[in-house]
Formats: sequence, structure tokens, C-alpha cells
Amino acid sequence: MLRNRVLAAGIIGVAAMSAVAASEGTAQEGTAQEGTRAITCTNPVSGASWQIHVDYGKATVDANPAKITRAAISWFDPTDGSNNTLDRQTGALTASAASSTGGYFRYARCGVDKSR
Repeated sequence: MLRNRVLAAGIIGVAAMSAVAASEGTAQEGTAQEGTRAITCTNPVSGASWQIHVDYGKATVDANPAKITRAAISWFDPTDGSNNTLDRQTGALTASAASSTGGYFRYARCGVDKSR
């Protein structure tokens, strides 16, 4: 009887892990885009611009692991310690970074794909 309970608990655990893995995969695959894309972002105050490189197939931004959904792309950039979120509908990029004085936010506007 104890063996049956342990076996049942194991089966439930495997099913739960499979459901989580499937839902995470759906968020990545649900973007309906493959390959890579360079997106130009601009600081609205200074006018400085730069590009980020999104690889939808590998789920990376500038070679950093990213979470890509239909609504947003989020990633951590270890070069400056910032957490970044790009709103895919509006192109609003928000970066938050911790510092010894409490941290700060940076904002930019990025080109987004209007064809979706």
C-alpha cells in the first residue's frame, strides 16, 4: 500500500513538471517568429541609439537568456546588472538596475514589428 502511494505521488509529480514545461514552451513558441532580429532603441532624453539583437529561436537578447512572450521580451544584462523589459506592442524599454544608492531606471523607445 505504501508503495502504491509513493508511485502515485511520483506520477503526479512528473505530470505537474510536464505541465509546467509545456506552458513555458508555449510562451516561447507562441511568438510566431523565428531567427534573429536587430531592434534599434533610442534614449528619448539624449537621443543616443543602439541595437539589441533578439534571437527568437534560442530565446536570447544579445546572447543573454530571455523570456519571450507575445506581450514582452525580458532579460538580465550582466554587463551593467540591469533587468530589462521590452513591451512588444508599444516599443517601451524599461531597464532597472540596483546600486549602492538604491538603484535607478532607464527608459528608451525601440522599433517594434507592426505586422503582428
